[in-house]
Amino acid sequence: MEKLGLNEIRELFLSFYQSKDHYRRQSFPLIPQNDKSLLIINSGMAPLKPYFAGIETPPSKRMTTCQKCIRTGDIENVGYTSRHGTFFEMLGSFSFGDYFKKESLTWGWEFITQVLKMPTDKLWATVYENDDDAYAIWRDVIGMPEDRIVRLGKDDNFWEIGTGPCGPCSEIYFDRGEKYGCDNPDCKPGCDCDRYVEFWNHVFTQFSRDDEGNYSDLAHPNIDTGMGIERLACIMQGVESIFDVDTIKYILDAVVAKSGVEYKDGAAETDISIRIITDHLRSMTFMIGDSILPGNEGREYVLRRLIRRAARHGRILGIEGPFLAELSEKVIETSGDAYPELKQRRDMIKKVIAVEEEKFASTIDQGMKIINSYMDELKADGSKTLDGEKAFKLHDTYGFPIDLTREILEESGYEIDLNGFEKAMEEQKKRSQAEQEMDDAGWDEVNAELSVEGDTSFTGYETLTDTGVIKAIVGAEGNVESAKAGETCRVILDQTPFYAESGGQAADAGVIKTADGEAEIIDVTKTNNVFIHKVNVTSGTLKAGDKADCQVLIPRRNRTAANHTATHLLHKALQETLGEHVKQAGSSVTADGLRFDFNHFQAMTAEEIAAVEARVNEQISLFIDVTTEVKSIEEASKEGATALFGEKYGDEVRVVSIGDYSKELCGGTHVKNSGQIGAFHILSESGVASGVRRIEAVTGQGVLGKYVEDEALIADTAHALKAKKDTLIDRSASLMEEVKTLKKEIEEMKKAEISKGSGSLLEEAKDINGIKLIAKEFADYSINDLRGLSDQIKADNKGVAMVFAAVSGGKVTFLVSLTDDLVQQGLHAGKMIKEVAAAAGGGGGGKADMAQAGAKDPSKVPAAFAKAEELIQG
Repeated sequence: MEKLGLNEIRELFLSFYQSKDHYRRQSFPLIPQNDKSLLIINSGMAPLKPYFAGIETPPSKRMTTCQKCIRTGDIENVGYTSRHGTFFEMLGSFSFGDYFKKESLTWGWEFITQVLKMPTDKLWATVYENDDDAYAIWRDVIGMPEDRIVRLGKDDNFWEIGTGPCGPCSEIYFDRGEKYGCDNPDCKPGCDCDRYVEFWNHVFTQFSRDDEGNYSDLAHPNIDTGMGIERLACIMQGVESIFDVDTIKYILDAVVAKSGVEYKDGAAETDISIRIITDHLRSMTFMIGDSILPGNEGREYVLRRLIRRAARHGRILGIEGPFLAELSEKVIETSGDAYPELKQRRDMIKKVIAVEEEKFASTIDQGMKIINSYMDELKADGSKTLDGEKAFKLHDTYGFPIDLTREILEESGYEIDLNGFEKAMEEQKKRSQAEQEMDDAGWDEVNAELSVEGDTSFTGYETLTDTGVIKAIVGAEGNVESAKAGETCRVILDQTPFYAESGGQAADAGVIKTADGEAEIIDVTKTNNVFIHKVNVTSGTLKAGDKADCQVLIPRRNRTAANHTATHLLHKALQETLGEHVKQAGSSVTADGLRFDFNHFQAMTAEEIAAVEARVNEQISLFIDVTTEVKSIEEASKEGATALFGEKYGDEVRVVSIGDYSKELCGGTHVKNSGQIGAFHILSESGVASGVRRIEAVTGQGVLGKYVEDEALIADTAHALKAKKDTLIDRSASLMEEVKTLKKEIEEMKKAEISKGSGSLLEEAKDINGIKLIAKEFADYSINDLRGLSDQIKADNKGVAMVFAAVSGGKVTFLVSLTDDLVQQGLHAGKMIKEVAAAAGGGGGGKADMAQAGAKDPSKVPAAFAKAEELIQG
């Protein structure tokens, strides 16, 4: 049997099935497409479910893939064993109603014996106990000796998940030899010992299971085979662990070199950390390569957890500073040819890892101090369980994933009250949702009063004027027959041109007129397909059953439409500038401007903001036609239309295209041509949540309004500085230099005054048991000034204890400073200041020779000085 590298095995497998007329498909992304049942792709067949279910037509009835997968269900075991990993690749061959058992098994046998050249006497097969067809193929067609074909029960050799398609399977095993076996003379596949390794499963999906547990034959049986490439590589390379496989060992060796710690291939604590980092490097690199960014929920949280877990184990190994971004290059080197997206997104991958590692580095020291203090408290109390609220504080305030906190505690023999943690999490969610729930409750009360039949027909895409019939009026007391001038109510029309707030776009405004009355549109919402118009009746009376002439406020609609179309251009420009990982995370479109939230891992630079703004304005100046089409969701997806993750779409969707530049699913209103936007200007870029950035911008008249506002600001500034507009910069620079010079002079005067006053302070000092205590209150001096004064006194004197109070703005900052000889005698500034500050309602700490603390009550400074005197007296 030839020793083959992992990359060689992958190519041999895919090429072999390609020769059997299989469509060779590049791995699907790790983010599931149109499948909300999965957080992340975790098997070779997961992305193919639409083909097996008949929802979509596959590109070929035969397909082969090497699918990248992530599984984190047993992450706690990763590193602690040599078998577990979070990232793996699954080789697969598939038939969608084409060939069946005979071809699947014979081709599989051909591949492992003729291509991989595995010795036939080392191979075993298992079949489902009632699957005589598979048994006969192994025995009569392939020629496997009957004593190496094992029948196993449903738990081992039958694949099903609930109801729906299912079927028996046949697994292929490799015999590692007697030294891995047990004492059972009948040892064979199915035994719990380590002798027989299953490496390839052939699933024969031929039945459908109903709710009552009955099985019926499928009209078109399918084949789904899966073979973990890492496990196969272990066999082909004759190694015991996935961490000894060539490509993975290449990464592991880089971790070892970086840490300077020897890998002993055993159970040493350092070995565990090395394996964890090696595995997590593979996962984080592939996840970011598929545009997953660190965050606090879902797959983003999985990525954050992996990066932070690896970073912590780097510290355990003694690695100083960030290192994961550098080592991710090793993953790209080993897998970049098979997965080109890793090379294409190399810079982004390394940048995301570096940013996340830097964020964690700024919190891990403080977080570890808190965890250690918690463990000290548990030890003192004789307890083994950390309070759930404390674990939540670590998660919420310091960014410690709960799993990481649990792992750190378990290493020292402690555990977490997970129920308490979940309760704290739930309470936080309730608090953050309280206001929204109150709003929703108010609408529920209104909607409960609605009793109208049929949907509202929206005509606002085609016209801004229309006539509808008032089907219902809802007042403060529920359904009413009419509403008169001065009243506010909600009106339901059979058809309307007024856009209802949805998809981030604000509702239209305007007026409705009947024969007897007129009303101003304040807001429009919709429940299901019923449009609810909130109105102020401005004259006469509105009555149920009246015809109503509707007029949308045209300037507001046009400005809103321009802003909405601009968000589509902005979305695309961000992807072009920052990377394909950018996805819309929310938006708000009004007549006054737009707000666009998007996934990105760090603040944009000024150059990036300028580039995005220029790109959007370029598309505006090209005067591109904006078109809308209604299509099936499948057709729109095939055309590459961008859908918002988490949004619910029906069978038919509205596709908005801006030439060939942008294509998105959208129900909002838009301009007819990009030129109608006029201009685009970004006002600000900021962070709103972990991994989510926000751009606020204006278009058209909003840009003009911003220009007028800025011109007025410049004029006012020029007037205040007594300068002309064209000399404003020079005047500002001159004034700043002047201020800088004056500040320097003031600081020098302060230093001189302090130096002059140090002698008088010593003269005023109280002598307590041979120690000179200087207790002094200062106004308008910074704590740094007082530090300088104390250093000056300490430089030329011994036996001096200083307690200074800097009072400013209704607050006080205390400084306790001791000469070195007093520290040697046992005095401790850090301990002293806790009691000194406490006397004025504050607290703090510091080193033995100097410490500072804040307090809220300047009137208690004398009491604080009295406490200092008491402490000196002992």
